[in-house]
Amino acid sequence: MSGIKGKVVAITGASSGIGEATALLLAGRGARLVLGARRSERLAELVARIEKAGGTAVQIRIDVTRREDLKAMVALASERFGQLDVLVSNAGVGTISPLDDLRVEEWDHMVDVNVKGVLHGIGAALPVFRAQGTGHFITTASTAAFRIVPTMAVYAGTKFAVRAICEGLRQEAGGSLRVTTVSPGATATDFAEASTNSEVRAEITKMRDDIAIPPDAIARAIAFAIEQPAAVDVTEIVVRPTAQS
Repeated sequence: MSGIKGKVVAITGASSGIGEATALLLAGRGARLVLGARRSERLAELVARIEKAGGTAVQIRIDVTRREDLKAMVALASERFGQLDVLVSNAGVGTISPLDDLRVEEWDHMVDVNVKGVLHGIGAALPVFRAQGTGHFITTASTAAFRIVPTMAVYAGTKFAVRAICEGLRQEAGGSLRVTTVSPGATATDFAEASTNSEVRAEITKMRDDIAIPPDAIARAIAFAIEQPAAVDVTEIVVRPTAQS
């Protein structure tokens, strides 16, 4: 509790799934939250739930493909709470399909959200963390960053890139900043719905329904990384169902 209470945490992709679960868990442990996503109405409902339970949260509509939106989110944290302790870059998209489908626009979108979105968050928060002399980057990757399977070539490529970027950031961060990558396996979210290939969508939906773990399992991993002492950097956490190969 003491490692989370009072910290200011910004979360992208906060309107559902892992982001929502993380917001609820951290709010319950006393964090002050800045919640960002494209779906403003979902964010408003989440903020209301948090405040009703006695927590503290503000919302901002963001699209992580827009650098200025991430800058605005970080600025909101400073304006409302005077600081930013943790940036959870959770926003992501998985429009997976076989390469033969040639869904090139979907490939571009995954790169824009999954890779550039993370970079935009780093670009916005890093100067603030340097000025403060402290800060923590937490980024959601995927088990696809460790194992490539058919239909996931581009998605896996974006997540491999996220791991590489975060490892480079960790090495450059020095002794005052922390960098953590959390890689979920099959999780009970709406991930499957993003695929426009009906066969792939059915396969992922079946795997989710058969073995997926709840989003709060990932939220607990994020909380674990945050609550460690300042000198302890939890670099990578992989969380997946025991039944997942």
